[in-house]
Amino acid sequence: MSTIAVVVPTYRRADALARCLDALATQSRAPDEVIVVHRAEDREAAALVATHGLRTRGTLRSVMVTTPGVVAAMQAGLDTVQSDITALTDDDCAPHPAWCAQIVAALEARPACAGVGGRDWQPIERGVREPVGCLTWYGRVFGNHHLGGGPARAVDILKGANAAFRTALLRAIGFDHRLLGSGAQQHWELALCLPLRAAGWSLWYDPAIAVDHHIAPRHDADTTHRGRFAEGPHAEAVSNETRLLLEALSPLRRVAFILWCVLIGAGNAPGLVQRVRLAFLSREADPGAVWRATWQGRRDGWRRWRNEPVRRVHLPAPR
Repeated sequence: MSTIAVVVPTYRRADALARCLDALATQSRAPDEVIVVHRAEDREAAALVATHGLRTRGTLRSVMVTTPGVVAAMQAGLDTVQSDITALTDDDCAPHPAWCAQIVAALEARPACAGVGGRDWQPIERGVREPVGCLTWYGRVFGNHHLGGGPARAVDILKGANAAFRTALLRAIGFDHRLLGSGAQQHWELALCLPLRAAGWSLWYDPAIAVDHHIAPRHDADTTHRGRFAEGPHAEAVSNETRLLLEALSPLRRVAFILWCVLIGAGNAPGLVQRVRLAFLSREADPGAVWRATWQGRRDGWRRWRNEPVRRVHLPAPR
């Protein structure tokens, strides 16, 4: 049977981390490694790992990083992994009891599958929505991993709160240190998943592979998607997405993506049409501020794509 490691980045959320570790301690198939990655100043996390002690045969250890951001944390955790599979989850998530067993079974059953993920159940939003983890031909990204129902199926993108990859492939790609942001560094999943899909590997989403996502507050500047809007973090997220998609798309699809960004856009990253719609319908953030931050991010992502080297990833083809 394949071995599995779980990497949990954390920052100043000791109560949430304790709940996550409790959930990992009661897995029906114990993880072979649990690696908690924390910053040097987060002494509560280090103390919790030292005193918790998983009630399984798996090993629990901590890794300290000095660089802010989830990318550096996950890379530091990955560098210490010895298992065949590396699972990723957030410190405010509690994996369901069969989580590790389902991940291992799903990857062992699909030799051409690079990674699997599932639903992160959130307390404030329920129901079922489609599509899930989809990249359209014109470059629009759909998430909805927290609302995906139905059978297991192939997707384009997995969500970092509930995802697992073959360790060898994850190491071959590495986490993208070019991404902007001081904390969450949003859209790092695109930087992992799109090269895997381009190399011919599949990614699977199964709602039964589930975690409870308790959405704890973030303590970095990037409060986007946590009940507050911040122009700087929003612009950084849009810049990351724009750059990664311009790198990944073919020339024709790239043109379609640019036109879609300018003319339409998404509700959280509006173009002209969405800007008008939000002016009448939005009851949350200032639509003008959202639009300005979106365009700042689009321009910055374009400039970074044009002026900086493209990241080259060399992956083996699936057997």
